[in-house]
Amino acid sequence: MIKRKHLFTLLIVALTIPFLKGSFVSASELNFAVEPVIPENQRDKTKTYFDLLVKPDIEQTIEINLRNDTENEVIVEPKVHSATTNLNGVVEYGPVDSKKDSTLKYDLNEIVQVENEVKIPAHSSVKVPLKIKMPKEAFDGILAGGITLQEKDTKKSENTETKGLSIQNQYAYVVALVLNENNNPVKPELKLNKVYPDQVNARNVINANLQNSTPNYINQLNVSAKITEKDKSTVLYETTKKAMQMAPNSNFDFPISLSGKKLEAGDYTLELTATTKADRWHWKKNFTIKADEAKKLNAKDVTIKKDYTWIYIVVGIILILVSILLIILILKRKRKKEEEERKKRNRIKRKKKKLAQQQSNQKKDN
Repeated sequence: MIKRKHLFTLLIVALTIPFLKGSFVSASELNFAVEPVIPENQRDKTKTYFDLLVKPDIEQTIEINLRNDTENEVIVEPKVHSATTNLNGVVEYGPVDSKKDSTLKYDLNEIVQVENEVKIPAHSSVKVPLKIKMPKEAFDGILAGGITLQEKDTKKSENTETKGLSIQNQYAYVVALVLNENNNPVKPELKLNKVYPDQVNARNVINANLQNSTPNYINQLNVSAKITEKDKSTVLYETTKKAMQMAPNSNFDFPISLSGKKLEAGDYTLELTATTKADRWHWKKNFTIKADEAKKLNAKDVTIKKDYTWIYIVVGIILILVSILLIILILKRKRKKEEEERKKRNRIKRKKKKLAQQQSNQKKDN
């Protein structure tokens, strides 16, 4: 029996791009529209997401208007997330399946409280309150994240058997939320953590984990990486990427492509340079690829052509052995036949000799 598979794709409608203040933003794929209510402590009122100047230990409630123009009630599930950085060097404000960074002191989903569900009656609007409770301790820099607004899926999947893959798209709005307590500059700090082999989209890569340990964005980040064998200068793999951005207190795996080459066990050196308009970082880091790691990843890499050389060698050896065996059998058979013919000739000779002897004896008797 083939079970039905569902691939859920979350498509984000991000409200971090300008739209007219006081208007709702909607998408044809969604049954509701959103409008952030910009408060007085918004740092820049031309922005259409929340960019707030707050104080330590204060409480504030911000609101988002939700409008339902359909004939049915709509249930929306709001969630709050801290911003992260994906493997492409792009800041994510929506939900991601990753652990929070070790340097993230204050997680937004602990600072901002929101209802689990919001019901919007047909042809109506409601306001979603988000309660902000700032930490008592003052901090420099920013807290960044997003408010995801996704319609609750009330339809149950049918247990029908089908061949192939069923794709279900889920859409959501994400409103960015940035909290500042002051305008004090924060010097960015970038760290290189572990270097290890992995895969991206079933293709071998070597990941270099980069960490922004400061509560501020790192903008216009350019990274250049190259890998050599340890204590050698020949570059085996290299990757360069420009104009990336990292979220505050976040990390991401910078993938160095192998371009379809197999991973080989051994000791290697990564040399990586990262730059912004004002800063530069440079590292050299040794790492090891184990044989079992390389074998496991190579087996799953869809770009590596399978090496059937050993099969050809085995088949060749078998053919040679079979040929030798056939030659031996043919030679044995030939020798056996020759031996039989030789014995036959000898018997004939003996018979002739015996007959000649008998004839000679008869002549003597006569």
